Amino acid sequence: MAAHRLTPPTSPSFWRSPLRGPRLTALLGAVLLAGITLLFVTGLLSYAAYNPDLAGGVNDKTPSKGLLGFYLFDWPTGPYWLYRVTQGLHVTVGVALVPVLLAKLWSVVPKLFTLPPARSLGHALERLSLLLLVGGALFEFVTGLLNIQLEYVFPGSFYPLHFYGAWVFIGAFAAHVALRMPRTVRALRERTDPTADADDTGLVAVRPAPPTVTRRGALGLVGAGSLVLLVTTAGQSIGGRWRRTALLAPHGGRDPGSGPNGFQINKSAAVLGVRARDTGEDWRLTVEGGGRRAVLGRAELLALPQHTAALPIACVEGWSTDDQQWSGVPLRDLAALVGLGDRPPGVLVESLQLHGAFRRAALRDNQVRDPRSLLALRVGGAELSLDHGYPARIIVPGAPGVLNTKWVSRLTFGEW
Repeated sequence: MAAHRLTPPTSPSFWRSPLRGPRLTALLGAVLLAGITLLFVTGLLSYAAYNPDLAGGVNDKTPSKGLLGFYLFDWPTGPYWLYRVTQGLHVTVGVALVPVLLAKLWSVVPKLFTLPPARSLGHALERLSLLLLVGGALFEFVTGLLNIQLEYVFPGSFYPLHFYGAWVFIGAFAAHVALRMPRTVRALRERTDPTADADDTGLVAVRPAPPTVTRRGALGLVGAGSLVLLVTTAGQSIGGRWRRTALLAPHGGRDPGSGPNGFQINKSAAVLGVRARDTGEDWRLTVEGGGRRAVLGRAELLALPQHTAALPIACVEGWSTDDQQWSGVPLRDLAALVGLGDRPPGVLVESLQLHGAFRRAALRDNQVRDPRSLLALRVGGAELSLDHGYPARIIVPGAPGVLNTKWVSRLTFGEW
């Protein structure tokens, strides 16, 4: 008996799904075009909020950017919810696009096995952009999802990996869009796919199998998957009662407790090596700048004029708190203690924490000068809990959560 000969993936007859075709691929591609453009823009805004160019690399987690940092600008302090919205969109839309991305990859997988690899220079460029596109998309989405879940299993720091990966991916994405746009527009205008003989995309099955679901049904399943992910993620950014629906977000559906300190944290004092004895009665804040120094205990800070600001905390993982009522000493008043009261410069903030990439973080002068930027001592009328930064923490409108340094021990204005 002759052995049954298996059809290799490089053969057009291997791919038999009747759902594949240029129209399905074009529809999914149009959704991804809009979604990925939004992800790229909000991702760049996130890096601008961190401002990697500031303070000789203090906040810079992506060294040697060169020309890739051309878009940086002074991140504003208003509106105070700006980072909460931009990063919430970045994470929520990114998660919701996962089913669309997987469906798009499935729809074009026969193209990855086409032989010969290159029939012309144009075809070679298209295949190269496709490989970079697929690899870049998988890399960016996987590292982003791991970062949301606080699972840093990849080698190296998330910041440079995601940053450089984004530029490689968006370059391939732009090239692919430019090459495929005419076909995409044509496919969207057509109501039906061409026959296999007339198909110049290589997506229509030569020997289609009997359908088990309609194309509309398949698109409905993809849309339903995206909707489920949207609903179970968005609540961590929206807040209020919606937070309970954020089942897939590490800080979303969890109960942070009750009382004035009953709101989300990223990492606890214990995890970051903050010891109780370092935050006790002997704790002192050192304020330096302009060649002068002031050392203050917590009682002395509480004796200074106190100001209140209602601000959220918004983190790169996409979660945010509701507006909290913070009270403390404005940063510009602390700058005035060392003779820098007229137009205070930026400040280097140092924490008691022993671990973590942002033990030292820099704030720009526009952030220091905003009257809502505080060295917070209390929240919701109560003392800060240890996990929320007792004895003192930074709170700045519109800044990423990691720049709202907890357990502050030193402020250095204009000199670092």
